[in-house]
Amino acid sequence: MSLIGTLGSGVSALRTFMKGLEVIGNNIANVNTTGFKSSSAQYADSFSNILQRSAPSSGSSSNTSSVAVGTGVKLGGIRTNYAQGSLETTGQGTDLGISGEGYFHVKNPVDGTEFASRDGSFRWDDQGNLVTSSGFRVQGLTGSTLATVGDIKLGTPPTGTQLQSVTIDKGGNVVEFYSNGTSATLNQVQLQKFTDPSALVKEGNNLFSGLLAAGPVGAASGSSAFQAGGINAPGSNGLGAIQSGTLELSNVDLTDQFANLITTQRSFQAGSRLITVSDTILSDIVDLKR
Repeated sequence: MSLIGTLGSGVSALRTFMKGLEVIGNNIANVNTTGFKSSSAQYADSFSNILQRSAPSSGSSSNTSSVAVGTGVKLGGIRTNYAQGSLETTGQGTDLGISGEGYFHVKNPVDGTEFASRDGSFRWDDQGNLVTSSGFRVQGLTGSTLATVGDIKLGTPPTGTQLQSVTIDKGGNVVEFYSNGTSATLNQVQLQKFTDPSALVKEGNNLFSGLLAAGPVGAASGSSAFQAGGINAPGSNGLGAIQSGTLELSNVDLTDQFANLITTQRSFQAGSRLITVSDTILSDIVDLKR
């Protein structure tokens, strides 16, 4: 009975547009999430029930057109919008916003797992490490010659002096100022750029995994980490500059989200209406026996 196919199409619409509503709902829920990147659902038609295949013409006959009936809709993919979010001034020196391309590279000190993030709400922990709110350590170049890749960590002040203040400039240089009037740059925050950001996986807590699959620029072959003396300095090689005292806001546009919410909701309603009408017609067919 052909109406069974109609019911299937309606069910596929409900399942698919429900996922679309989930994507929109997640975007709206994260409108104030630091560094959040909005997503959009992409739809594709399902396979077709081919009743007749096309055929080329021959010397004695014309070509034959194909005849096919669609079987519904499916989720073609979920695309993330990696556009820059606006920067908000916080006045906190360890809050770092990226003006342009690039991601912070952070590492879980427990298991060594590496992540990318646009959330620069960092702090100095009790061991002097620059860490995320979850305690993951920010990666960069360290040492007096900035030649070692590792955790960004405050140095030891010269004998008889104390650390007075720390600043981070647009190039990611961490400058330490001491009580004797001297200063030292022992760390540089590095940024990571990817050839295919769509391969990044949202892991929650404003973190992305899948770094190796995304093609990290400036990393050694088979590694997701950047190299010393590479091309990962902020403000160079297409990377954005670091703005200390700012945080990147979510790039969710509520106007677009509510417009998409309306159209997706109507699409869901149309799919449910298709099921209702199909049920009515099936009932009429069953009643023909009476």
